[in-house]
Amino acid sequence: MSSLHATLRKYVDDGTVPGAVGLVARGEEVEVVAVGSVDAAGSAPMTRETLFRIASITKPLTAAALLTLVDDGTLTLDAPIAEWLPELASPTVVRTPSGPLDDVVPAARPITVEDLLTSRPGWGFPSDFSLPAVQALFAVQKDGRAPQAYPEPDAWLSDLARTPLLHQPGEAWLYGTASDLQGILIARASGRGLPEFLSERLFEPLGMKDTAFEVPKEKRDRFTTAYRTDSAGALEVTDTPDGQWSTVPAFPSGGGGLASTADDWLAFARLLLTSGAGLLSPTSVSRMTANHLTAAQRELGGLFLEGQGWGHGGSVDVEALDPWNVPGRYGWVGGTGTTAHVVPQTGTVTILLTQVAMDNPTPTPLMRDFWRCTAGVGPGGR
Repeated sequence: MSSLHATLRKYVDDGTVPGAVGLVARGEEVEVVAVGSVDAAGSAPMTRETLFRIASITKPLTAAALLTLVDDGTLTLDAPIAEWLPELASPTVVRTPSGPLDDVVPAARPITVEDLLTSRPGWGFPSDFSLPAVQALFAVQKDGRAPQAYPEPDAWLSDLARTPLLHQPGEAWLYGTASDLQGILIARASGRGLPEFLSERLFEPLGMKDTAFEVPKEKRDRFTTAYRTDSAGALEVTDTPDGQWSTVPAFPSGGGGLASTADDWLAFARLLLTSGAGLLSPTSVSRMTANHLTAAQRELGGLFLEGQGWGHGGSVDVEALDPWNVPGRYGWVGGTGTTAHVVPQTGTVTILLTQVAMDNPTPTPLMRDFWRCTAGVGPGGR
């Protein structure tokens, strides 16, 4: 896999990222490449054990945790979420997506657990951010890369309840809000805080020892500094190891709040490749990794999906559009510069972790080159 090292090294050498960790696994064979540094100052080398803010590749873990409650009978897929989230019992919907916020109709039916899992509750982001209902949602659904800026979940739900749906429940795939709602639903239905529930149901059984909503002091020497690219193309610090992740936030975000390592996400990926590893039913794994969207729904979400479908908590490739798109490939990208995917047919896992934020929903050239480099290639080549 020297080509993987060369691919990542190129982006470190040209200053795009201070460092990166790339992992490719097939079965028990794992190749990990770590290049560059944990920060732009070069204070410590990037290693296999480096901790990253993983952003939206948190979403598959949250969906899996919610499905454990379906498996044990606490929830059913067709259950209205209002039983646990009564704030959302009577949502209104804008009459037309481009219409004003005061021209609304009642929701035609309740929002269900399955609507959250498939990202079709009616709240969320479409490809057009200019729509009035989307602008209103931006005031509630803020940038998850700053988790300490969110209010506690009850207050957030109250704000969301006053925001009209962009589409009727079940009609449209919309990005983001559904995963945060999944996290709140898990906490209320289980009677446990989301951090505790995830730890008990997933992290501890899978040996994901470094995955959490906070990075304790004794681990911060392994934690990256986070950056974005400013208008001049230079790297600008957005968070430090002692910053946003130094304490559990009031709102632990099921949509993007976790810090983790490449090996921890690999442990989760193997759960999907082993029919749930006894923690999740094979049926739930199949539902997670199957496309649930119509062609029209995929097209409406084209800014985010780029032709892909959506399972539970992650995208699903439905066509071989690029060298890395294998029908059935499941995973997602994170706005802090992360990607993670599983190809069930081949047992392949690919994970890329960096510390430079995406500028928009479009995957970066580094992500695309990583996918191209690892497309269909296990350790040792083919």
